[in-house]
Amino acid sequence: MKNTSYKKRSKLNILAFAKFQAMLFGLIGLLLGILNSFGGLILDISVSMNWLQSEETLGLSHGTFLAFGALILMPLIEILIRFFTEILEALLYNI
Repeated sequence: MKNTSYKKRSKLNILAFAKFQAMLFGLIGLLLGILNSFGGLILDISVSMNWLQSEETLGLSHGTFLAFGALILMPLIEILIRFFTEILEALLYNI
């Protein structure tokens, strides 16, 4: 006869797990927001100074200013989405 003893799986602290994952992916969202806003700024400056030609952007405009909203909105959206999805994930894990 084989001895089949299984180790009991520990349960996750749901809120701690969700907060950790939300903050981790919030930092990723911040990095993506930085890339988005500064990449767009460099592109818009290049078009405004006639270094590049683009049919998609007019150069520096109100869209450039709005792109810097990505520095705030991308991490916030990522934090909110991750917090609720990780609560669901931890609940499913603990079943």
